[in-house]
Amino acid sequence: MKALVYHGPGQKAWEEKPKPIINKPTDAIVKILKTTICGTDLHIMKGDVPAVTDGRIIGHEGVGIVEEVGSAVSNFKKGDHVIISCITSCGKCEYCKKGMYSHCVDGGWILGNLIDGTQAEYVRIPHADNSLYPIPEGADEEALVMLSDILPTGFECGVLNGQVKPGDTIAIVGAGPIGMAVLLTSQFYTPAEIILIDVDDNRLQVAKTFGATQTINSSDGKAVEKIMQLTNGRGVDVAIEAVGVPETFELCEAIIGAGGHIANIGVHGKSVELHLETLWSKNITITTRLVDTITTPMLFKNVQSKKLQPNKLITHHFRLDQIIEAYDTFGHAAKEKALKVILTS
Repeated sequence: MKALVYHGPGQKAWEEKPKPIINKPTDAIVKILKTTICGTDLHIMKGDVPAVTDGRIIGHEGVGIVEEVGSAVSNFKKGDHVIISCITSCGKCEYCKKGMYSHCVDGGWILGNLIDGTQAEYVRIPHADNSLYPIPEGADEEALVMLSDILPTGFECGVLNGQVKPGDTIAIVGAGPIGMAVLLTSQFYTPAEIILIDVDDNRLQVAKTFGATQTINSSDGKAVEKIMQLTNGRGVDVAIEAVGVPETFELCEAIIGAGGHIANIGVHGKSVELHLETLWSKNITITTRLVDTITTPMLFKNVQSKKLQPNKLITHHFRLDQIIEAYDTFGHAAKEKALKVILTS
C-alpha cells in the first residue's frame, strides 16, 4: 500500500509500505476512505514530538471501511463504515475506567505517533471495539472526519477544561481548526463574548461567520491592550491556547482576569515561561489535557442533528496520493486560506 512516511524533522515521503495485518485478536484493519492533516502533524514534522521515529506512517484521523477484524472484536465486522478515533482505548484499564482514554495503558494517542497512522490506504486499529464508531447510512463522511480529533479536542481540552459558563467573556488564541472547534462548541454554553485572536485576517473573518463576537489581529503586538479595552481592564474569564508556541501561552497569561481559567490545548515543543509573579494572587486555574474523546458520542449526535456543522471548516480537497501537496497547502495556511483539508482515497 501507499502511505505518508515521516523520515525525521522536515522530511516526509509518499511511499510503498506493507499493508497492515491483524496482530492481536482485538485489532481491526480499516481501509481509509477520507483522512485529514492535523496541526499536531505539523508539530511532528518540525520535530516537536520526539516519540515519532523515522519510518512512522503519521496521521490519526479518518473514516473508512472495516476490511478485517480480529477474533475478539464483537462490535464491528467486515464492511462496516466507521469513524477512527484519534485516541485508542482498551476500555478496561484503570485510566479508561476513569474516562482518561488518553492515558490508556495499552493505547492513548498512539496512532501516527507510536504506531502507524491513518495517512495511508489502510491502517491497523488496536482495541477496535472501543476505538471505532459506527457511521449510519447517509451520514456526511467529511463532517464526521472532524469527530476523529478536532471537535472532541476543542471541546474537552478547551471548553470543558476552561469551564466556560453562560455570560463568560472568553478568548481563543489561535483561529486554526482547533481554535475554530473551540469556537463552535463553546456556544453550547452561551458565553456573552467570544474573542478570537490570530495573525491571519482571513481566519479571523471566517471566525466571525462561525459566531465570534470580536476578533483581534495580534501581529501588531497590541493584543493585550485591545483585550483590556474590550473588558474594561478586567481581562477575560477564560483564555484558551490553541496554537502551541510560547508567545500564545504567555498571551493567555497576560489577558486572564481574576478567578479565570487558562486552558491549554496546543502541542508545545518548547518550554514556556510561567509568570507566577503576576498570577500568584489572581485565583487562576491553569489546565492541560490530551483529548480523551469521551465526548465523541455526544458530539456525533449534534453533528447528525446539524446543531454542529464542522464541514464548514473544510476549505480544500485532495486525493490521498496528493498528500505532499496537501501538506504544503496546510503548512502555508495564511497564504492558501486553508483551514481543514480532506484527503480522499
